[in-house]
Amino acid sequence: MRVWFITGASRGFGALIAAEALAQGDAVVATARDPNAVTARLGTHERLLATRLDVTSETEAHEAAGQAVKKFGRIDVLVNNAGYGLLGAIEEASAKEVERLYATNVFGLLGVTRAVLPHMRRQGSGHIMNVSSVGGYAGFPGWGVYGSTKFAVEGISEALAAEVAPLGIHVTVVEPGFFRTDFLDDNSLVRTALEIGDYHATVGKTRGHAADVNHAQPGDPSKLAKAFMQLAAAKTPPVRLPLGSDTVARIESKHAFVEKELAAWRDVATSTDFAKGTA
Repeated sequence: MRVWFITGASRGFGALIAAEALAQGDAVVATARDPNAVTARLGTHERLLATRLDVTSETEAHEAAGQAVKKFGRIDVLVNNAGYGLLGAIEEASAKEVERLYATNVFGLLGVTRAVLPHMRRQGSGHIMNVSSVGGYAGFPGWGVYGSTKFAVEGISEALAAEVAPLGIHVTVVEPGFFRTDFLDDNSLVRTALEIGDYHATVGKTRGHAADVNHAQPGDPSKLAKAFMQLAAAKTPPVRLPLGSDTVARIESKHAFVEKELAAWRDVATSTDFAKGTA
C-alpha cells in the first residue's frame, strides 16, 4: 500500500487522482484549504486523511506532512497539484496578480516539497510528482505569466531529480495538455483586470479560445488519473511525462522549431568562445 500526499485535492486533477489511488487500495492524504470540501467529494474512508493545507503557508505544509506520517507512518508519493491559471498578456498582468500566482504555483510547491522531503529522506524512498502543463514546455500568447510558473516548476523538477536520485527518491514533472476539467472556469482561472486593445489579435484570440473550448477539451481526466497510477508503479519513472496528444504534438513542434533556429544561428552561437589555443 502506497501513501499519497496530494495538494489541491478537493476538485479537478487532485480529487480524481485521490479517488483512483483509494480505488487501487492505497492510502491518501488529501489536502485543501477546506478539508470539508475533500470529504464532500471523496467521502470518509479509513485510508483517507482529509486535512487543511493552504500551500502558501509553509507552516501548514509541515503540519500536514506531520499528520500524514503520524497516521500512516510514511509518505510514498507527493503530488504537487495545487495551482491556478492566469490569462492575460504579459503587460496586462499587474505585479500583485503575478506575485499571487507565484505564491501558489511556485513558492507553494517549494514549501510543500521542503515539508515532505525530510520524511522521504528518512525513508530512503519516495516519488515527487510536480504538475506542470503543456504551457510549461512551450509559451502561448495570453498564458505567458502562468506558463512562466510552470517553466519554473520544470527547472525545479529537473534539478531536484538529480539532487535526490542518490537518496532513493524519484521526481517527475507531469505536463498535462487541455483536459476536460474546471480549469478554465472562474474558480480555477483568473483573468487579468487590465485588457489592452492592442493585444486583441493575439491574447484576445486566446481569451476567445479559452471560452469556446471550456468543457470541450480533448483530454479525459479519468485516464489522466490512471496514468498517475502507472507512473507511481514504475520502477524507473521518467523525469518528464507529457499527458495528452496535444502536449506531445506541441513538444514535437517546439523541438523542430528549436532545431531549425539553432541550425540557422549555429555559427553565431558558437562564435563567442575563445579561439582554440588562446591562453
